Amino acid sequence: MPVITEIEDLKRLYKRRAPRMFYDYAESGSWTEQTFRENSSDFDKIYLRQRVAVDMDNRSTKTQMLGEDAAMPVALAPVGLTGMQDADGEIKAARAAEKFGVPFTLSTMSICSIEDVAEHTKKPFWFQVYTLKDDDFMQRLFDRAKAANCSAIVVTVDLQVLGQRHKDLKNGLSAPPKLTIPTMLNLATKWRWGLGMLGTKRRFFGNIVGHAHGVKDPSSLSTWTAEAFDPSLDWDRIRQFKKMWGGKMIVKGIMEPEDAVEAVNAGADAIIVSNHGGRQLDGALSSIRVLPAILDSVGDRVEVHLDSGIRSGQDVLKALAMGASGTYIGRAYVYGLGAMGEAGVTKALEVIHREMDISMGFCGHTDINKVDRSILRVPKGFSGDWE
Repeated sequence: MPVITEIEDLKRLYKRRAPRMFYDYAESGSWTEQTFRENSSDFDKIYLRQRVAVDMDNRSTKTQMLGEDAAMPVALAPVGLTGMQDADGEIKAARAAEKFGVPFTLSTMSICSIEDVAEHTKKPFWFQVYTLKDDDFMQRLFDRAKAANCSAIVVTVDLQVLGQRHKDLKNGLSAPPKLTIPTMLNLATKWRWGLGMLGTKRRFFGNIVGHAHGVKDPSSLSTWTAEAFDPSLDWDRIRQFKKMWGGKMIVKGIMEPEDAVEAVNAGADAIIVSNHGGRQLDGALSSIRVLPAILDSVGDRVEVHLDSGIRSGQDVLKALAMGASGTYIGRAYVYGLGAMGEAGVTKALEVIHREMDISMGFCGHTDINKVDRSILRVPKGFSGDWE
């Protein structure tokens, strides 16, 4: 077993072990992938200020996200098809998050169902929903989440239509994989993945197949998906979801101050500054660049979290120092899951925690909740001086 010291180590192992279509699904963006790349590279433009002769003893990364205790201000983001990266992937990721003490968010487009994850965990988790047209399906989805003791919903507002991701189209992405000759040749080299899949009954979209009207088997799923998403979404619809759910609501996909204000007015208890990991509108700014303007607009009214581009503990530290009150990792934990299963998710969390904790000490702080912009050197005009 190789020595794992950084997220990139997990990524290399993941690439060797996961089928190509699922690796490409995680490791890609839309169109030219400019936004996908800059989500990460823009963190490199922000520098940390080292302080010396400062007492580093008794450091603490404990905090709260949405009123829930967390070992560090990092949650696992909702990622579709996680159960195709490794057998029963959502269950494994949720268990790793629970043991580590950070929030886990289950995607509607998961392979393991809400009930599957609830059955294998003890701590309440968060559940992500899309803005679908079917009120009956949405209400039943909310009711299932309540029955599973989910403590918050995450409403994704940036996927009314699907951004074009070239690799997914070329690979014929599906769950389970369609057995074309190129796919079969690739799967033949992924024996560890294949053995895991043979050992589980969970190979389809568990929250949809058997629950959505007309979707009794995977063959009818594509038709339902094409018709289910609501391109006419507006903020009144988000208010309706809040009422249908009746609990805490996080709105994910905010990239402009005006939309942040609308989300808060619609009842959001937290918002996530996110461009969907660069998978929707290519050519948009990175999440970290737009964070300051959004904080200026609503930072005194609501928790402002950030995702897209975080691959290290230093990225987390920089986002918090810029003003975010929480962060999310998606690809970073998927690398670990595809590389080593549940142990890999734990390793990803350990790597990020260690790097964040030590870097915080080098910057002269011992409490993650007191980190602020004074530890950063941010380039002039980083957030833009746009016409």
